[in-house]
Amino acid sequence: MEEASDLARENERLKAELRRERDRAADAADAARHRFERDLHDGAQQQLVALALDLRLLQARVAGTDVAPTVAALGDRLAAALADLRELARGLHPAILTERGLGPALQGLADRAPLPVLVAVEAIERPPARVEATAYYVVAEALTNVARHARASHASVDVRRRGTDLVVTVSDDGIGGADTAEGTGLLGLRDRLAAHEGTLTIESRAGAGTRLVAVIPSARGATRRPPCRD
Repeated sequence: MEEASDLARENERLKAELRRERDRAADAADAARHRFERDLHDGAQQQLVALALDLRLLQARVAGTDVAPTVAALGDRLAAALADLRELARGLHPAILTERGLGPALQGLADRAPLPVLVAVEAIERPPARVEATAYYVVAEALTNVARHARASHASVDVRRRGTDLVVTVSDDGIGGADTAEGTGLLGLRDRLAAHEGTLTIESRAGAGTRLVAVIPSARGATRRPPCRD
């Protein structure tokens, strides 16, 4: 009996150590994303902004000449590249998520979606930053899949607390048939959630839309932060 008790304690100790390792790995990944975002903003993005200003000056000087259309086309291409870079930086870790919380950040995703998206975020005490980031990326990937594959007329996002878990639900009225085996995006979500001991459930019958439910444990390592503001 004592040997079995010792084995149970050792098993719990190993599980706790595994959780700590997962948390450290997730924190390190989030820190790396923050650094990359900052480097993009302070480096390449600022250089492109400066180049865009120089190009505008050049456009004014060559107005009415034969090279004006070429310079204008270069300006359009530069603007598109800058927009792509900003979208990349925003996707890594949007500033609004850090500053205002999950509600406004998810509303920003909804506002940029090519279809109507209704967002409902329960007013809760803000979870740890890595939990907020995981919830954000779940919604971002889900809405990307809806826009690309679902042929939906509208979608909805619901975030609420269930016990110590954060439950994120994304639904659409599209064609259904989503399969994690056919896309790296949903597989990536499963991996990201698994790093936090979370789960991903997908209900997607053909012709009946898709409902994605992510459950993210948020009690472990929680720190008090201001409530989410919608």
